[in-house]
Amino acid sequence: QLQLVESGGGLVQPGGSLRLSCAASGEGLDYDAIHWFRQAPGKEREGISCISASGSNANYADSAKGRFTNSRDSANNMVYLQMNNLGPEDTAFYHCAPKSTFVRTMCDVRSRSMDSWGKGTLVNVSS
Repeated sequence: QLQLVESGGGLVQPGGSLRLSCAASGEGLDYDAIHWFRQAPGKEREGISCISASGSNANYADSAKGRFTNSRDSANNMVYLQMNNLGPEDTAFYHCAPKSTFVRTMCDVRSRSMDSWGKGTLVNVSS
């Protein structure tokens, strides 16, 4: 069974950067789009990015577009979310989640029905 573990969160100053990692175990990711979500206190869960199973197509919510970059290292079953120019509004728990698919070149950032959920990693943007 595929399991994903997020890491790389922590405390960062406004304007700084973090790189989140999503590591797979149990199965490979060749037929899984990977989605990133975040949830801040008092707010609903927000889908912020997805990357297709092939890695050829990444999509972003407006809140992440231009600042975040989603990428894959297929050989090592890893997915990364590079986050630049962070602000306090980015403070949240961040989760990566798989969505199995045979359509390997596309993903929909609006999708919310994932195959599984991990514990997440906390990103805290403050001075």
